[in-house]
Amino acid sequence: MANLLGTLKKAATDAVNAGNPAAVMFGEVTKTNPLEVLVDQRFTLPADFLLLPESLVHFEIHLNHSHEYTDDSGSGSAAKQTKPALPAKPIVIRRGLEAGDKLLLLRVQGGQQYVILDRVVSAS
Repeated sequence: MANLLGTLKKAATDAVNAGNPAAVMFGEVTKTNPLEVLVDQRFTLPADFLLLPESLVHFEIHLNHSHEYTDDSGSGSAAKQTKPALPAKPIVIRRGLEAGDKLLLLRVQGGQQYVILDRVVSAS
């Protein structure tokens, strides 16, 4: 009876391992356009296998603006425009992935897709 129980446990363990359950892995961005990630220094994944969260997509906004107004002072009314009030360069809200970024990945069960969870930074 003990041998049967051991055999069932081994069969269950083998079935789980054969299904490639989800696993946490580390990677490094090797190329950004198109995106490629080197996983655990063993294999490279192209963009087709990667799921990228919005938090790692480059996003910037342009705040440079001016306003039109009507000048009704003294010499008649005239349409005028203010000088630009903010910097001409866009402000980066989120930087996208760059070559050399270290990543934390989650392999989806079956191993056909990998979710990029976040960048990994050093604690110092």
